[in-house]
Amino acid sequence: MSGVVRKLVQEPLKSPRDARNDVLRFGATKLLSEAEIAEVQAYIEAASHELDDKGHRMVVRNGYHEPRTIQTGLADIEWRAPRFSSSILSPYLRRSKNIEELVPWFYLKGISTGGFQEALSALLGADAGGLSATTVTRFEVGFRTEYEAWNRRSLD
Repeated sequence: MSGVVRKLVQEPLKSPRDARNDVLRFGATKLLSEAEIAEVQAYIEAASHELDDKGHRMVVRNGYHEPRTIQTGLADIEWRAPRFSSSILSPYLRRSKNIEELVPWFYLKGISTGGFQEALSALLGADAGGLSATTVTRFEVGFRTEYEAWNRRSLD
């Protein structure tokens, strides 16, 4: 049994919901890790023929970035991405697309910018990171730009 699974089984939980979130977080992290490893290995293998003057490979593993938290709809995931331009996770991703899609829904339901944190906590749990007013405003500008482009599109 892995250390993480042992920890999930042995530690006392605050509630059954915490147990589910822990299992989901563990599974999501494991799948994400396996996908990133496979992507890195495929990239390195594809570039294995590229050598320098001394016959050394030009493309090799280069460690990991600093850990970061990625906010998802099921739980926050601690992630330490490999130093690599991944097609799975962009370098600056801090929240999944489904979290960003909550913002226009909050607006449609009449939730003010200041109420986003409370609404997010109700949906994702008390430990959910917030959406700052600046972030919400940036999203709103993006949505407004998309809406205006959609509104001006040709109906031909």
